[in-house]
Amino acid sequence: MDGTNGLEDSRSRMDDTRQPRARMGSPACRASVGNTWSSQVHPDIESERHLKSFNVEELTNILDGGAQNTALRRKVESIIYSVPELSLKDNYFMTQNERYEAAVKKKFHIQKLAQRLGWSEGGQELHYAGRSVSGDLALGTQFVFQKALKSLGSEEQIAKWGPLCNKLQIIVTYAQTELGHGTHLQGLETEATYDAATQEFVVHSPTITATKWWPGDLGHSATHALVQAQLICSGTRQGMHAFIVPIRSLEDHSPLPGITVGDIGPKMDFDHSDNGFLQLDHVRIPRENMLNRFAQVLPDGTYTKLGAAKSNYLGMVVVRVDILRDEATPLLQKACVIAIRYSVIRRQSQLRPSDPEAKVLDYQTQQQKLLPPLAMAYAFHFVAESLSEFLRRSYSSILDRDFRLLPELHALSAGMKAMVSDLCTQGTELCRRACGGHGYSKLSGLPSLVNRVTASCTYEGENTVLYLQTARFLVKSYLQAQESPGSTSQRPLPQSVAYLTAPALARCPAQSAADFLQPQLYTTAWAHVAVRLIKDSVHHLHTLMQSGADRHEAWNQTTVIHLQAAKAHLYYVTVKIFTEALEKLENQPAIQQVLQRLCDLYALHSIMTNMGDFLHDGFLSGAQIDMARKAYLDLLLLIRKDAVLLTDAFDFSDQCLNSALGCYDGNVYERLFQWALKSPTNTQGNPAYEKYLRPLLQSWRSKL
Repeated sequence: MDGTNGLEDSRSRMDDTRQPRARMGSPACRASVGNTWSSQVHPDIESERHLKSFNVEELTNILDGGAQNTALRRKVESIIYSVPELSLKDNYFMTQNERYEAAVKKKFHIQKLAQRLGWSEGGQELHYAGRSVSGDLALGTQFVFQKALKSLGSEEQIAKWGPLCNKLQIIVTYAQTELGHGTHLQGLETEATYDAATQEFVVHSPTITATKWWPGDLGHSATHALVQAQLICSGTRQGMHAFIVPIRSLEDHSPLPGITVGDIGPKMDFDHSDNGFLQLDHVRIPRENMLNRFAQVLPDGTYTKLGAAKSNYLGMVVVRVDILRDEATPLLQKACVIAIRYSVIRRQSQLRPSDPEAKVLDYQTQQQKLLPPLAMAYAFHFVAESLSEFLRRSYSSILDRDFRLLPELHALSAGMKAMVSDLCTQGTELCRRACGGHGYSKLSGLPSLVNRVTASCTYEGENTVLYLQTARFLVKSYLQAQESPGSTSQRPLPQSVAYLTAPALARCPAQSAADFLQPQLYTTAWAHVAVRLIKDSVHHLHTLMQSGADRHEAWNQTTVIHLQAAKAHLYYVTVKIFTEALEKLENQPAIQQVLQRLCDLYALHSIMTNMGDFLHDGFLSGAQIDMARKAYLDLLLLIRKDAVLLTDAFDFSDQCLNSALGCYDGNVYERLFQWALKSPTNTQGNPAYEKYLRPLLQSWRSKL
């Protein structure tokens, strides 16, 4: 079976324009077939949707970037869900090897679909197909290679290697991290030494710690690897460069000479991905296999630099923006959907002795756990959209070797990747814990979300290191801002740090809780704290240098302060982006209002979490903190009324969520029980009984 049977019918059915919210509002479409309890939506969740303060479908359209995108996404999802081989239902009962094989199978069938239906590589249809199966696909690292190829390769190299990847004639992984080095790229030990006599690079792992470790698709799947290695030509080390290295035979998939490759073993999650190791023993590749948009090695070994020092990081910048939009933020969104839906079904204790047990979401403490992560999920959506737009504006210029925007793009993408993945990890774990014991069950879907988003705190750059890269940019920007006005060396500040030259505000003017609901006020407050902390970090750095410490030691002794400054800057940027996004919704006042509450909550929650930074220099007084807290707590009650609708707007199907707790119909307990019955531990007998339990239970007979 090729997985395409009936697809023409499915496609034609989906060509008709959907009625608004038809899928979301039709319990028959959302619930499992054949269950007596699935024919209706649970009344406790239905009541949450009864009175709508805004149009959920319109909000979904905004999040999708337009109604046409929503329609296309749902069309793709309907096609995907018509193919049995693309189901996620057995994932929680599979071994690591079974998950990997299932992920390869899904990739195979989606590739067949793409060919049959004319979905282009890199197009929206394939993106939505990946979303519909929760990214549970093999060969995902090939996309990282393709982005690196487009960013670092010449037009000739893109023309050669791009089509081979698109048609899956080769499978390429991105091999950067080593056993001994990860985020510090200049410390990578793998070497690529140029041999002018043969016009080849000799790629070699000189030590055990130079073993490439962690690349996805490397363990069993990849035929080629984009290897980041230290270039050596004419006896000189030229730093990190990228080389395309064949690693497995295209005839029988066996490792090529000089290649030692395999899987690294069990992980916290990502069982569907064959993360692997790679050792290279003097492997020779043609000179043309070095990506050479920004640097070239001529036939005689002459090295030519064509770009800025940071141009080799462009591919990573692109991937980090993708992580915000397609990985970390959606995982937090899913966790919010599951936990908030479950929290209006789960009833516990009474608010008053004579009342029935209350929905747990009616408790302020549960709102405090779940609504700030919901606000973050929306905030980070708009951050990702803003960064994606910045990348689109600057990308072609960078490829043309105009690097003026690259430092700001690098600083923003690094810092936001760190902040968003940190807070998404915290928020997802909060959602899991808010579901009590059931949140510990894999069948809830939450443990896998937690484990998966946790990984994003490390891959494509360890977060502390990324924060400090942002901090270096802030130090340089602050010193630039201090240059005398009219100085011939003074350049305009990058847009994201233009607030460094804004007039200072010594004290917050708020006189009531309502004042803290003014975006201008809390945006200015975060700007004030960010400026103070950046200034403080620069002061401490220079003080140490003046006392005799060299710049490197002084930096190391002030990194905790720099880290604090970078985080404040990122909070400011997030609040500013969220606020500006909402200003564009003036023609949709109901949606603007409900999202404005989320923006207010995000800003106030971050202020309350970091209140010491605002009290430190008296910018906020203790009385004003009390006002901010009142505004914050009042927001919880207002947002609680719309919480389920706000999660519905993310429009994740039941199949995509794959959660017994988070299904649209709210039939939590019935579904959890039925899923548990399907566990192999309940259907395959108990081998431990015959081996161990039976002898133990019957040992008393020998004593009679």
